[in-house]
Amino acid sequence: MTTPKAETTTSRVLAGLRHDDSSVRLRAALAAGSDPDPEFVEPLVERCGVEPVFHVRDMLTWALTRHPEASTVPRVVAELRSPHARARSQALHTLSKIGDRGVWPAITRSLLTDPDDEVARTAWRTAVPLAPEGETAELAEVLVSQLGRGGRETQLSLSRALIALGEPAVAPVRAAAAGPDPRVREHALATERLRRDPEAGFAYAVEEAKRVVSLGPEARDPDGQDAVGPDGREE
Repeated sequence: MTTPKAETTTSRVLAGLRHDDSSVRLRAALAAGSDPDPEFVEPLVERCGVEPVFHVRDMLTWALTRHPEASTVPRVVAELRSPHARARSQALHTLSKIGDRGVWPAITRSLLTDPDDEVARTAWRTAVPLAPEGETAELAEVLVSQLGRGGRETQLSLSRALIALGEPAVAPVRAAAAGPDPRVREHALATERLRRDPEAGFAYAVEEAKRVVSLGPEARDPDGQDAVGPDGREE
């Protein structure tokens, strides 16, 4: 039986999640995670979709991970269909923290190619560790289709996802590096450079990739090896 004291605590947490002060919302999310209650799941998910402050969103996600997956996962997965980009992005982030590989079918191509860069970036980070072994080749093809997209931060996120995916991404990236679109080719070459030398840094890899593209197919890569040839292999 719920005691009046427990009811008061629950009410305070729920009110805190709606408070105008971000510090109050942060404390409420901490309380919700420290003492999980089924009544918190829906308000936590709803708040994730509209919370403007990063560290509060992160605490909301942490609070959700403290609740039973049977309660949280279906509700969070439902947010992936939200018309609001922030809700989709935070739902993906939360699923990545929960780590339930059973949600893989919900990480759709439409999320991986979402027009909102932040949603797409979060989908890439979430998809790589959750993808079943038999799905990694298809995932690699979808990720490679996004090469050349967005600004430096978005491109770095995609490169990291492709590198983390491992062997299934190597051949598709090399094929893209021999393609006709200079922007795609530069990004693919930079990804391959970063894969071979993680210490090089992405900015350096991009500049070297631009140099290779500008010099044409006879150029040599930054390691002194031949650049990727027209058949997608290293010459």
